[in-house]
Amino acid sequence: MAEDGLTVRTQFPASVESQKPRLKKEFPILEKQNWLIHLHYIRKDYEACKAVIKEQLQETQGLCEYAIYVQALIFRLEGNIQESLELFQTCAVLSPQCADNLKQVARSLFLLGKHKAAIEVYNEAAKLNQKDWEICHNLGVCYIYLKQFNKAQDQLNNALQLNRHDLTYIMLGKIHLLEGDVDKAIEIYKKAVEFSPENTELLTTLGLLYLQLGIYQKAFEHLGNALTYDPTNYKAILAAGSMMQTHGDFDVALTKYRVVACAVPESPPLWNNIGMCFFGKKKYVAAISCLKRANYLAPFNWKILYNLGLVHLTMQQYASAFHFLSAAINFQPKMGELYMLLAVALTNLDDMENAKRAYAEAVRLDKCNPLVNLNYAVLLYNQGDKRGALAQYQEMEKKVTLLKDRSSLDFDSEMVEMAQKLGAALQVGEALVWTKPVKDPKSKHRNTSTSKPASFQQPLGSNQALGQAMSSAAAYKKLPSGAGGPSQLTKPPSLPLEPEPTVGENPAGTVFSPEASEQIRE
Repeated sequence: MAEDGLTVRTQFPASVESQKPRLKKEFPILEKQNWLIHLHYIRKDYEACKAVIKEQLQETQGLCEYAIYVQALIFRLEGNIQESLELFQTCAVLSPQCADNLKQVARSLFLLGKHKAAIEVYNEAAKLNQKDWEICHNLGVCYIYLKQFNKAQDQLNNALQLNRHDLTYIMLGKIHLLEGDVDKAIEIYKKAVEFSPENTELLTTLGLLYLQLGIYQKAFEHLGNALTYDPTNYKAILAAGSMMQTHGDFDVALTKYRVVACAVPESPPLWNNIGMCFFGKKKYVAAISCLKRANYLAPFNWKILYNLGLVHLTMQQYASAFHFLSAAINFQPKMGELYMLLAVALTNLDDMENAKRAYAEAVRLDKCNPLVNLNYAVLLYNQGDKRGALAQYQEMEKKVTLLKDRSSLDFDSEMVEMAQKLGAALQVGEALVWTKPVKDPKSKHRNTSTSKPASFQQPLGSNQALGQAMSSAAAYKKLPSGAGGPSQLTKPPSLPLEPEPTVGENPAGTVFSPEASEQIRE
């Protein structure tokens, strides 16, 4: 019995039990709930995460770096950027040799619009980690906002040398587009597509750039590849639809837009394009309804206002046209064609003095489009100012000569006919610069503003159906107004990463651009 009792006492694990509390004391108390904080954060259970963080900070007297870091991330997600900045700065004080803390401080400064301060902090972070591509990338983005494009290119190229990423290529291409160098931007995006051939955003952007240059074959190729990888890519579908719309395939374009409407039913460019498709089909009420919806979604988009003014001119609703064209001029005061259309509306409202002022401003701003001078000459002739009409007629001939010398453009037949009639009335132009055959002079008189929109043909043919839809049967006093509606000879600059309807050479058709992506990496 004694031996049995001794055996029991020697096998009793008293020493093992006594060691367990010691293990708990040795566990680092500052970090003991980091796993739970991380678990709640990645599950996006932010309320529970904040409760654990509060408890952890109370126990550690505010010295737990990870809890403060996650709290700052949550504040940023909630939109409290200033509070997150202060917490990240606290983390940087607790761990001054950690580059990630400085990167987050710089990120918060960037979101607050303090780009110079963000650059200083990123430079400090770069001293701690010289091989971090993200620091170089974000430095490049900050320099873009400061308009220092050379420094931005250097930083983005450094980022590509350290590690190639799609976002860096996108920002580098955007710099070239902001500088107006589309060819270099295309080269950058081509390299990006070689690196990431399945990136639909890159393919769509590249296709749209080719579309802007009129290289339709390559544009279709890249947009088609984007749709192959993502058949629901609404940007590519919208771009393809706009190409079809430009060439008069309104029914096919509307079929494409129907697919886009399911994905982005509140897209202003979508409703603008749908409206102009109805305009091409001569369904003017439907066109105005769609354009009004686009205007409701994007009230500050001058291109939509331009198209609304154009449709109202076609319907001879000159007061409404004046309203929308005036609004468009407020947003785009440097576009001569807007003043020309405004002058036509004023002419039909019998406000001749303001019409002359609008024409004078249009002539001052637009140095390429002969339609401005032709319409102005018609107005002056109708008012009895033959000397002024002759001066505008001669200026128009100079512009036509320059256009013919630069490229082989075919001018609109109705415009040619009107110019010849005006020349005969002014007893000039026995040997005109026009070379295209003239129509039967018994053709119906048309109004200056609402006739065919293109004074020269598009690279793949002008939009004839759309031009006919823009014709109006209004006659004005003694002399029929000149044919040829607004034709923009230079395309407006497009933002590289934002889908935006651009009124290109044909004002009734719009071309879509890639949508803006986030411009700095989180």
